[in-house]
Amino acid sequence: RLQYLLRLQYLLRLQYLLHLRRLTYGNYDLVQFKPRIVDLVKQSLIEIFTYFAITFLLMNEDVRTHQILDSGSMEDKIIVLESLSQSSDQETVNKIISKLDDSEIEVRGEAFSSLFLNKNHISEFLIDALSSESNNIKGFSALVLANRGDSNAISVLELLTKDSSGMVRSCALGALGHLRAKKASKEIHNCIFDTNIEVKKSAAYATILIGEKFSEEEKKELKKYDDSDFEKILGY
Repeated sequence: RLQYLLRLQYLLRLQYLLHLRRLTYGNYDLVQFKPRIVDLVKQSLIEIFTYFAITFLLMNEDVRTHQILDSGSMEDKIIVLESLSQSSDQETVNKIISKLDDSEIEVRGEAFSSLFLNKNHISEFLIDALSSESNNIKGFSALVLANRGDSNAISVLELLTKDSSGMVRSCALGALGHLRAKKASKEIHNCIFDTNIEVKKSAAYATILIGEKFSEEEKKELKKYDDSDFEKILGY
């Protein structure tokens, strides 16, 4: 529906501009062509009215969409997020990003999918989201950027390896590993000594993904834990 209204709005605006051009530049004999001019004016006025009516509908559509994402049911939120997966509008994309912190895990998952599948240039909005106050938004935005293969985010992801949230640090390391960010080698190796076991695992996996080896000290650190994941990691 939204795409149809946008296309109709564009076509009507184009028609209006063409009629306006004819009235402005046409070499009409005002007596001979007076009925024709009146008809053109009438048609233009109708199209102007229709254009603004559609614009009003589109504005209401945006308001309705935001209302659903703010307070709609889980099912309605998911339907709206699916429909917005190819939006390039900054306000809309930022609204989708905000749903990475929704109370429902299904909605967070759909927001993640919508952002990942978006073929437009939305990386700037996602990188900005890495400075959000929400840990969910920071962490999941990092993973979206990684899955989109966006290496422009690496420098900001490096900073997130020192975030106060273990979840955010873990996601940042996972993203750096997925991006094969060898330039972040120092940050990745440092996190092997993190106090959070999930961060340690993410750092260890990232070390393997960037094609580097563990030092003896790092191996000793990982062997402290009776954890099958570390045994597999050390087996590479």
